[in-house]
This record gives sequence, C-alpha cells and structure tokens, in this order.
Amino acid sequence: MQSWTGRGSRSLFCALRFFPRPVERQRQFTTSLPLHRSKRENKNKEARADNAASGTKRSAKSAMKSSSTGPSRNSVAAQRDFNRVVQAALHDAKVRLNSTGDLPDSWGKFERQISNACKVEDSKSDAKWGPLKQIKSSLQRAYLSGGVAGLRGELDYMRYADDLTAKYSTPNLEVHQKIADLRYPAEWYPKARSMQRTIHLHVGPTNSGKTYHALQRLKESKSGFYAGPLRLLAQEVFHRFKAEGIPTSLVTGDDVKTPEDGQIPRITSNTVEMVSVGQEYDIGVIDEIQMISNAARGWAWTRAVLGSQAKELHLCGETRAVPLIRELCALTGDTLEIHRYERLNRLEVMNKSLRGNLKSLEKGDCVVAFSRVGIHALKADIEKVTGRRAAIVYGGLPAEIRTQQANLFNDPDNDYDFLVASDAIGMGLNLSCKRVIFETLVKRLPGGLQQLTVPEIKQIGGRAGRYRPAGAKESPNDKSNVGLVTSLEEIDLPSIQMAMNMEPPPLRAAGIFPPNVVFEKLSAYFPKEVPFEYLIKRLNEIAAINPLFFMCDNKGQLENAEIIDTTNGLRVVDQLTFMAAPMDTKTQSAREVTAAFADCVADNNRGRLLDMPHLNLEILERPVSGNKDYLHELESLHKAIILYSWLSFRFGGVFTDRTLAAHVKELVEQRMVRALTEFSANKSLRKDASLKRQIALQKQLHRQKAIDSQGLMPQAAEGGEGDVQIRMDEDGSQKRADGEESAEEEMQDDLNEESFEETVDNEASSAELMLDHLTGESTPEPEKEAPDSEKPKPPHSA
Repeated sequence: MQSWTGRGSRSLFCALRFFPRPVERQRQFTTSLPLHRSKRENKNKEARADNAASGTKRSAKSAMKSSSTGPSRNSVAAQRDFNRVVQAALHDAKVRLNSTGDLPDSWGKFERQISNACKVEDSKSDAKWGPLKQIKSSLQRAYLSGGVAGLRGELDYMRYADDLTAKYSTPNLEVHQKIADLRYPAEWYPKARSMQRTIHLHVGPTNSGKTYHALQRLKESKSGFYAGPLRLLAQEVFHRFKAEGIPTSLVTGDDVKTPEDGQIPRITSNTVEMVSVGQEYDIGVIDEIQMISNAARGWAWTRAVLGSQAKELHLCGETRAVPLIRELCALTGDTLEIHRYERLNRLEVMNKSLRGNLKSLEKGDCVVAFSRVGIHALKADIEKVTGRRAAIVYGGLPAEIRTQQANLFNDPDNDYDFLVASDAIGMGLNLSCKRVIFETLVKRLPGGLQQLTVPEIKQIGGRAGRYRPAGAKESPNDKSNVGLVTSLEEIDLPSIQMAMNMEPPPLRAAGIFPPNVVFEKLSAYFPKEVPFEYLIKRLNEIAAINPLFFMCDNKGQLENAEIIDTTNGLRVVDQLTFMAAPMDTKTQSAREVTAAFADCVADNNRGRLLDMPHLNLEILERPVSGNKDYLHELESLHKAIILYSWLSFRFGGVFTDRTLAAHVKELVEQRMVRALTEFSANKSLRKDASLKRQIALQKQLHRQKAIDSQGLMPQAAEGGEGDVQIRMDEDGSQKRADGEESAEEEMQDDLNEESFEETVDNEASSAELMLDHLTGESTPEPEKEAPDSEKPKPPHSA
C-alpha cells in the first residue's frame, strides 16, 4: 500500500483547546463606542472622588488602577440583565422537563452551578479563568449569537454533557485522566526516539538563502522529503527537482503525483500535514519552522519535527524559533546545529507611498492584495491605467497557470512588467520583485477584519529585491539590487516602517494534538451514540499538557463534528478522519454535501461523483459570468470537489472517481479564472479602500475591547504564535485569528467586495441590537459619536 493511502503513519486530526461551546477568538461589532467611553468616564469620576476624600495627590496611573477595582454602572446593568435572562431560561427548561416527566434528580445541582457561574464577577482581569467563568462565557456567547433560543440550546447541551460526564466519565475519571495525559509528546514517536538524529536549524531573514542551502543538501540524498506550508511551495519544489531529472513525487491532501516513467522517487515533496512519520529517510527539510507555534496548524510542524525518521533533519525559518527548537532538541536528545544567515541584499522601506496613483508603478513591482476579487480587480486597473501587462499569482490558480504567470513576470524581456499576488508570496515563492507594495494591511478572515502581524509584514516585504532574480543580467553585487517596500496608500506606510524595524518575540510553545489512539481509547468508555463533539470537549477539559506545548484551536473540528454527528454508523476511526477533512461548513448546501459523503462511508456505498446528491455539477453547463452569485456557486463546487478528492485517498474503495474529480476540478478552476477576470468591481469603492478598512478595523477593536472589559470574551489561551501586531489603537487586545486562509487557499468568502461598507454597517447594527439585551442601552445615534472615532489613530505596537 502506498504511504499516502494509509492512516497508520499519518495523524489526520488536529487537537483542540476546550470550551464548553465553540467560542470564536474574536467577535466583531458587538458594542458601541459611547458605551466604552461611558465606562471609562465613570472610572475617572470614581478616581477623582477618591482623591478628594483622601486629600492626597496621587498619580493618574494609580488613580486609574484604584478605580478599576469596582465594576462600572454599565457592567452592573449588563450583569443583572444577563442573570435575569439565564434564570428565566432555567425556569422555562425546568417547567418543560416537569411537564414531560423528564426532570432529572441532578437538576438542582445543575441549576446551582449555572447560577453560581452567572454570579462570577468579570471585571477583575486577574481573576482565574476557571470552570465557572468558562460556563458563563459560553452562555454569553450563545446569547449574543442566537438570542434566547441560542441560550436555551446551550443550556440543554450543558445539561446533556453533565449527564454524560456523571454517568460515564466521573466514575472512571482516574483512567480518563491517564488517557488524556499529553505531557510527553516526544514519546508518541518511539521509532524517531530510537534514532540519533542531527537537527540543522537554518535561521535568518527573508532572502538569505537558508531554504536554498537546505534544498541543496536534500538534492544529494538517496531518500528524503520536503515539507512546506503551502501547496504552492510543495508544487514548486516538485517541479524544480523534476526539471533537474531527480525522481520526485508530490503528496498534498488532495493530490498525489509520482514519476511518470515508473521510477521509484528519491524525494517526496509534501505539505507539512502529509509528512510520513512511518518511513525512514536520509534527509528531511521542514520549511517555515516558526509556524510550529501557530494556533491552528502548529500541531503539524510539531508532529513533523518530533516524529520524522530522518537521520538529518533541516529546519528553515525565522530566528525567533531558536529558543523553542533548542528546548525541543533537549527533550528528544537530538544533536542541534544552528546555521545563521544574513540577507543577501539590502532591504529598505521607502519614505513615501504611491498615494493611490497606479501610474507610479515601475517595472518589477509586486502589489500584494488579500482576496481573489481584489487581485483581479487590481490587475484590470493597473493594465488600464499603465497600458502594460500584469501577471497574477495566488494559491487558487491551477499549477500550470500559476507557473506560467510567474515565469512571465520573472522574464525581463517581455511586456509583463507588474505582478499582483496574494500574501502567499511571503512563504518563499521564487519571484523577482524589485518593490513590494502593500495594497492594504487589513485583510478579511471568516472571524472578521484582521491587521497583518509584524512577522507577516516582514516576511511579505522581505521578498523585495530577490538575490539573483531569474533572468537577471546584472551581478548579484550590483548596487541596484536593493529591495524596496512601500504601500499603495499613505495610511499604511507608518505601520510598515514600524514593523520592518521591530523584532517579534521568541516563540514560547509548540502546538500539539492528541494521537488518534487517545480518542479511540476514550470513546471506548462511552456509548456509540455519544456525539463526537462531546468527546472532543471532554478530552480537552481533562487533558494534562507540558508548558512547552499548547493545544491547537478546535473551532474547525467542532464545526465538522456537528455535521458528522448527524450520520449514524460511522466508526470512531472514520469520525477522526472526517474531523481533519477540509469541509465547507458555511452554507446549508455545503453541509448537505458533506453529510452525503459521510453517509457513503457509513453505509459503505460506492460514492460515484455523478450520483452524489446536492453536488451542483450543472453549473458547468452554464455560460461563464462575472456575477457574484455565479462565483459563489463555483467556489462551493470547488470546495466540494477538493473534499471528494481528499476523501478518495482515505476511503479509496468508496470514492472511486478520483480521476473524474480531478478533471471536474480543472474545469471549475478554469471557469473561476475566467469569471474572476470578468468580475466588475465597483471602482468608486476602491478609492481609499485601505483607509476604509482601517476605520472599520478600529471600530471592531474598540467594540472588542468593550466586550473584553465586561467579561463577554474568554481570556487568551497560552501558546499561539506570539506574533506582534501593529494596531490602530494604543491598547487594543485583539488576538491573531487563524490567519492561514492564505496558506492552503485564498479567502474564498471575499467575493462581495463591492458591498463591503454596507456589510460592515449591517453587522455593526445587528450585533449592537443583540448587545442591548445585556446592557439595557439603546444603539447610539450616529451623529452622537465623536468625530475622532472615525479617524484612524497613529499606529502603535502591541
């Protein structure tokens, strides 16, 4: 059996951090600026009163500190109102259960626990984040997102989970805690521990040659692998080695390619999640090692580092990874050799932006945008204004088209003078950029607007001035080979200048997930009908973790579990496979497609592609259109086909039309490129687009901070990537979201660019109305907001 078709050597499940209910890291537009200001003003009044009573002069800092010990009037109002809502929901649930005769004996205990949780004071930021605060945060989140109905649903789930815990987990708690002992991840890979490995850590800034030297060493090996963060990079290494006559295979989640002449591959180019830990290699190369601390995908780098059976393992990345890798090597007993590199050419930040003038573009410029629509719209604008051609590169492009576009830009002897690319170029694509120009520093993720972090800005900007750019005739020591970084609009330039001169803090912890065997052992103590969602949460609740590690985020897996739990007959090992699948859970139609795939596995039916229900293949017969609804349908079909291909490598006997799926995927991608080319964005909204996003982000941060101050958001968990973020306010507490949309695919939900401002306003109004239930305040009139609240403040570091 080929290594990529089995499950034994690959973990297919990302472990999770526990919350009683799926809790997003951030919530946008959920309170009002006047509410936040009124709270601050109340604190100042209390501080002045204390000063007058004591007759002593205290500093403003100590006054603010003393005033923060008591809750504000708004906070008290929100607390009382929320308590009343919860008590009413508990009373309704009790009456309903009494009427049906299903009121459990443990109801009194459950009711006291919920009541005590609601009485927990949230205003003290130094209070321990214990079980009661977790319960309260989960209830508040359910109430904000779903109103009274959402709150009732959360209470029903908590009662159900408590019953399961009391029946099956509490009597076996000691055994379950042993199963959930995750303090020694290095021991999960005994074969790797039996080897005497040498770890070569290549660190340095972008464009310093660290990955180049590691790949040169990989070329000399008889057997080896490359592990990159992007399909783009895995494909680039695959094609590079293949062009040099080295037998190479490609293994990504939904694609496998082997040498066409039947040769045994010497080198395997993988995405990092697909690295085999069950096969021995001479040399392995793991790229972008700093992502070992990523909150969502860090587990994959940890698994590759701890589990790879490579005699010589090369890790490439940023200098901030050195302390963490040193500790991991001490844990595993491997020999560590650190190779430090300096940038091969100078990098400078320009002292002025393009001020929105596309006529200021020069040959060799790369403009970075953060959505497919933005990339195509910007390409059209550039070609219209300058009269010259622009190439495009982003993750969703078919490999052949992407390679063709990159070569057109790299060749200095044609009329492709510019490049419009996604932030995927920050991961090391071989492009000859003279200048890197940020269209904006704010990108939209599923969780809301997100400012680029310092490492992201440095990594993307560092791609300017490539050393020995392809096709270049000048010497690498030519004075003209200086990389330049700037922005399209003036609003972003100060943040870029600040970020390029900052050093992010060293990484503190590596992400992990429990091995599949842990879930299998734990599930054996529960009935088969117990939802997998509960098992995920219970495991993360009782898990013990070494301070050197942290549990990765669980939002995606819990969303997958909600779909899979509706399918009867799935084995635990199959559920674990689906937990790691690239599901689309945003729309009902996408959820139905996934459920249909799960039914095929549960019933062991042949999942022929043309027979799958809810799969909108008919769209391929429609004429290509730039309409956004057509684009959304294409995107949904593309995601469904990727999921089918992914599952075909795990359930080959069920999903048998892999070749047909690859053909359909190619047809969809061709139509996507044509549709995006024809997409007509509203040009008037493109003017000052970055400024508008900065304003919207500032509103979001203010609302986020107001929610944090009232205890409506959970405290930040330990771990994570530790990225420093350039912010638009002095003390915004927004944490970095998953942020890896661009790593495996572009932000496919960003098609409605022309209605951006309307969407922002609608989301703000809707969320503020829901918050009124908690605060008792009405939504403020727009004219009452201070004018300064609409103006972005000077950027500050976090």
